[in-house]
Amino acid sequence: MKSLTRAIVVAGLLALTSPALAAPAPNWAVDAANSRLGFRGAFNGDAFNGVFHRWSAQIAFDPKNLAGSKAVVSVDVASAATGDADRDQAMPTADWFSAKTQPKATFVTTSFKDLGGGKYQAAGDLTIRGVKKPVVLPFTLAISGDTARMNGSLVLNRTAFGIGQGQWKTGDVVATEVTVTVAVTARRAH
Repeated sequence: MKSLTRAIVVAGLLALTSPALAAPAPNWAVDAANSRLGFRGAFNGDAFNGVFHRWSAQIAFDPKNLAGSKAVVSVDVASAATGDADRDQAMPTADWFSAKTQPKATFVTTSFKDLGGGKYQAAGDLTIRGVKKPVVLPFTLAISGDTARMNGSLVLNRTAFGIGQGQWKTGDVVATEVTVTVAVTARRAH
């Protein structure tokens, strides 16, 4: 009986020190005026840039506590804009983002990895048009006092998420590769 009690106490102590039960990381509030969620694509071989005007992020991050860190990003896909009226009117439609039936795209982290020198990777699930795929977002991070600046980008195949239906499924007119760019300035919440 004594050895069973000892085993329970040891298991309890191990559980308390386990990284899975690490204290949550501090919260960060996104400075929307100094942050941007953008994308780059190509139409008939000509590159274009776009931006999502409405998005939010709940971020808890500590470089010394990656196990307790988490980010959840929600994007209003109808807010996509490229400056081209025809393209901007088409993007929310059923052929592209299908904003009426799938108004939000989300990215939910599952883990972070420190690559050294202020470079990290965020692994997570990206959901667009109801299609969820695992992705890895490499990013750089600089924290100075209570301000953090993060920059990252990743290349997606839009067709893997069903973006581009009918005549737009192939890359003949609109390239299938899209680069998503993220630039975030955030302040530590107190």
